[in-house]
Amino acid sequence: MSAPKLLIVAGTFYRDIADALVKGARNAADTAGAETGLVEVPGALEIPAAIVQAEIAEAPYDGYVALGCVIRGETTHYDYVCTESARGLMELNLNGVIAGNGILTVENRAQALKRAVDKNKGADAANAALSLIALRDKFGDAR
Repeated sequence: MSAPKLLIVAGTFYRDIADALVKGARNAADTAGAETGLVEVPGALEIPAAIVQAEIAEAPYDGYVALGCVIRGETTHYDYVCTESARGLMELNLNGVIAGNGILTVENRAQALKRAVDKNKGADAANAALSLIALRDKFGDAR
């Protein structure tokens, strides 16, 4: 069996946080022997759409790692971005497209940096995607 291939899709609205998440995801993938590609989009809302575009194009990936950050502001926009990006990723997963969710939803930059660097949530998202790929392989890919 060949090495799993992951496409990391990073929302770069908060570039430093996205870069830390990508580093963690790549390290986890390397440790697991997986190959990675990377595409960048402006923010969290564009991540599910980028994954759909990769699927439409029949890109050669076994799964996706969604990485980005949403920090609460003064308006309700935060709630919409968090809800809709998570909904989009869940919809993909429920339709057989593997997407590990590493989109941070936090109150402030300090929380974001702690999760991106100290808690290595990029690695967690990559490992989640790899786990689901292994499960799909175990049950047989019906796509």
